[in-house]
Amino acid sequence: MSELHHAILGARCVIQPQAIVGLLYRPDCAPARLGDDCLVRAFTVIYGDVVIGHRFRSGHHALIREHTVIGDRVLVGTATIIDGHVTIGHHVSIQSRVYIPTYTTIGSYVFIGPAAVFTNDKYPLRRRQFHRLQGPTLADHVTIGANATLLPGIHIGEGAMVAAGSVVTRDVPPWSLAIGAPARILPLPERLREPNRFAD
Repeated sequence: MSELHHAILGARCVIQPQAIVGLLYRPDCAPARLGDDCLVRAFTVIYGDVVIGHRFRSGHHALIREHTVIGDRVLVGTATIIDGHVTIGHHVSIQSRVYIPTYTTIGSYVFIGPAAVFTNDKYPLRRRQFHRLQGPTLADHVTIGANATLLPGIHIGEGAMVAAGSVVTRDVPPWSLAIGAPARILPLPERLREPNRFAD
């Protein structure tokens, strides 16, 4: 049986058995809010203080933590973790087993391939007084390949692509290609210089 702890759902939402929507992670948290025509698949957990637009879909075992804001027509794939304080635009496809840490910003019309890992801490457990956590920022129409790793605080410009398996250690200019580990920045081939498009 699904659990609606603290949630406000739009019309025609489907919450499958064993999913949790509006997890009360603290007594004073606001309800989770989902727009119309959303599908939350079994074993997904969505915390309170999450706002999601229309036509959202999750895979199974996804986790979306507090203070995440998600636009319309977004897919969050199976076993993906969104660790809270994240902003995601419209028409975004996040495939399975992606990790998105706190303080990450993702634009609209973005594709993130399976098992991509974003990071937000330059010096884990060190120099805590000198820096703050900051995840990557992805502009609109960005494509991230499978198993890519993005280091903290980098900016991926509009229309840029990150090749599968790449490790991105610095900003990627708009309409560029990041490839390799560490990634080299190359001009995006002319045949790929077009906006991302998603089926309705």
